[in-house]
Amino acid sequence: MHIPEVLYDVLIFLAAAIIVVPLLKPFRISPILGYLAAGVIIGPHLLSLVKVSSEAHALAEFGVVFLLFMIGLELSIERLRSLAGSVLGLGTLQVVITGFVIGSIAIMLGATGREAIVIGGGLALSSTAFVLQLLIERGERMTGYGQAAFAILLLQDLAVVPLLIIVRLLGDTEAGIAQLALLSAIQAAAAIVAIVIIGRLVLRPLYRVIAGTNSSELFVAATLLVILGTSWAVSLGGFSMALGAFMAGLLLAETEYRHQVEADIRPFRGILLGLFFMIIGMSIDLPLIAGRWWEIILLVCSLMIGKSIITAILCRLTGQSSATAIRAGLLLSQGGEFGFVIFGAAMISGVLPHEIGQVLLAVISISMVLTPALDFVGARLASSIGKGPEPNLAAISEETQTLSGHIVIVGFGRVGQTVAKALALGGVDYVALDLNHQRVRNCHRKGMSVFYGNGSDIGILNAVGAGRASAAVITIDQSDSASRAVTVLRSSFRDLQIFVRARNLRHRRDLTQAGATSVVPEALEASIQLAGIVLRAVGISVDRIDEVEQEFRREDYAALEEIEGDS
Repeated sequence: MHIPEVLYDVLIFLAAAIIVVPLLKPFRISPILGYLAAGVIIGPHLLSLVKVSSEAHALAEFGVVFLLFMIGLELSIERLRSLAGSVLGLGTLQVVITGFVIGSIAIMLGATGREAIVIGGGLALSSTAFVLQLLIERGERMTGYGQAAFAILLLQDLAVVPLLIIVRLLGDTEAGIAQLALLSAIQAAAAIVAIVIIGRLVLRPLYRVIAGTNSSELFVAATLLVILGTSWAVSLGGFSMALGAFMAGLLLAETEYRHQVEADIRPFRGILLGLFFMIIGMSIDLPLIAGRWWEIILLVCSLMIGKSIITAILCRLTGQSSATAIRAGLLLSQGGEFGFVIFGAAMISGVLPHEIGQVLLAVISISMVLTPALDFVGARLASSIGKGPEPNLAAISEETQTLSGHIVIVGFGRVGQTVAKALALGGVDYVALDLNHQRVRNCHRKGMSVFYGNGSDIGILNAVGAGRASAAVITIDQSDSASRAVTVLRSSFRDLQIFVRARNLRHRRDLTQAGATSVVPEALEASIQLAGIVLRAVGISVDRIDEVEQEFRREDYAALEEIEGDS
């Protein structure tokens, strides 16, 4: 019986992944670096177990396709609108200025204009997967520097698609820079139009029909069809499949099926992306790198110091504190996984010479390995210049140990403070958590029971006695953070009543699914109260006004939800 060679290659890839990646996990090394290491080991410069074939390259390309799809899925138009200020401001400045500085230095060192564009764009990007994993593991996603880093990473993810388009266009040696910019703008406009038209007219009705069959297999098949079909259709127009996948993600991000799609596709993305990075690892030329090790070390130091300084300065100029600026700058100093994608595509298209591309791949890999150490340095520097203390769980537990039947308030901004005042007037004890150090310090000076801590961190929740509390009130306005806090509270304290502030009806549905007891959409409640004031002003009786308001609230805002769905 003849066994296809590609099957042998796949078996080697899978075996290498499940051996190497777990071995590196105790050292807290990113799986991305584990896949790269696995590729180097099985590649032609060490064990030579697998050859880099066209079939393997084709299969690995789908890893990038699914990664871009997941990014598009996370970036719904509504989410982009809510983050527009920080993303378009701080994020755009970081990508443009960092890319320009690196590209200018590359030209001074002898690179051509086309090479400088690719080098500047590729090295301006940081590692979304690496940085977010660090923030989540440490419960610092919602800190000041975590928010700044996320805004920059989000814009960088958005920048990947036009960068890939530019790399493809740069392969056309007859095209000028102005022509490349014009073509990229036209392609971006066409993509937006397609997203709006197809997303609203086709996908939502299609998924309603499929969801009605109650077949999980059919749901997965439909999602794969959307991803691969969109990628194929876009590729027919001469664009990259990755652009098509990104568009497919944006299309589905606008539907109510986004979370289910994300859960179904994640395994495909993980496996194929791991394969992609193993292919990159196999293509790393170890003898070449060994012969230029001093140059690579110099480039790594220059890259990480330069990006740290640029990012920190931009954070300060956009109103961030010195501590936040330092931590964000050092955290985002490395090269990113999309640098592998961009430089790999540039080498294949001939835009970037093979030798330069290999050096850049090594620079990115080493900089990613050094990231946890630099973040540690950033934490120490930030602490030395006045960053507030980290939560002292023992001290908090001691201060709150006598409380029972109290209310835990997560988020002590405008809404949280209003809830706290109402509880105090009613004689009800409360403990509040907030991630604004200055606010926490001010509250402590006034004798208020407010502590620094993340409301989705089970350690801090136990410290404030959430297990003894009668209820929790979530008032933070970040949708993802509120959902995460509800999920942690519900999974850890099953009998706890959880009341949450929601931004809108869609956010309300997500919070209800996460386990919230009751959710109040703040915009709708404000609208209902405003309508009541207007009715009172035109002479409607108080009893009738109360009936009207209760009619809207009856059956969980069903009437308003129908209107919003229709719009």
